Amino acid sequence: MTKHFKILLLTLLLAAIGLNAESLRIEPDYLSKNINSYKILDTRTEVVYKEGHIKGALNFPIGLTYEHINNNGKLTNPVKMQKILQRLGLTTDSKIVVYDNGDFFDASRLFWTLEVYGFTNVKLLNTGYDNWDLSSYPISTNTPTIEKSNYISKINNSKLATKFTTQIATKNPNQIIIDARAEIAYEGKKSSAKRFGHIPSAQNFPASHNINYEDNTQKLQTISKLKEIYKNVDKSKKIVLYCAVGRIAATNYFALRELDYDVANYDASWKEWGNDNSLPIITLTKE
Repeated sequence: MTKHFKILLLTLLLAAIGLNAESLRIEPDYLSKNINSYKILDTRTEVVYKEGHIKGALNFPIGLTYEHINNNGKLTNPVKMQKILQRLGLTTDSKIVVYDNGDFFDASRLFWTLEVYGFTNVKLLNTGYDNWDLSSYPISTNTPTIEKSNYISKINNSKLATKFTTQIATKNPNQIIIDARAEIAYEGKKSSAKRFGHIPSAQNFPASHNINYEDNTQKLQTISKLKEIYKNVDKSKKIVLYCAVGRIAATNYFALRELDYDVANYDASWKEWGNDNSLPIITLTKE
């Protein structure tokens, strides 16, 4: 092996460190060195965004992904979403990185939203803005100039679960329902809706399991750790996720996508299901 080839191989290996094998997460050091190669989306509020953001980032406040944020987690309708994405200059072949404040819930929801709307090259930054700033990576207070795109809305229905498809999943042996809420909500001791409990047949995998809280630089769990967490989830079956409003379950969606599961997120989630008396529920404790 020649010296030149060894150097080339080492360079390729070092570059790969920034992305896992599935290329769905990206490390901050890698992004900082390739910052001009991506459309970067900041999911925080406009006020916070203007105080400082990753250099070159565009603002996509996570509230824009909700049709009626006070009612449930239903995804923004295609007509409205088309205008938002056009205004941001995005097309389905854009190379996108999304980030939030570091809890990964909003960034994951935007990741999922973009996949629902046909985007196929989206990555999640494996840190939040505060840690990015503390690490002295490039930041800015300037809002980039945007050229409007000609994006046309299309829905990837395989990524989006509804009340109807979730009802089907409760009785389909080839589908698995996962409740991403905390155990206390799953058991029926706490609820964001008028009823307490969980969707029939649902298994409980709290969203917090997808995140590493062990150090000060909060990150996603490693791929090997995620494999351990979901080792008993049958990969041959379709996975349907839900939480309260389709937000924290998006981290489960991201994790399972990294592990190459066929997964959909139920957008309206428990806020819809738990408030609909016509739908069955399971309660593990007395209300």
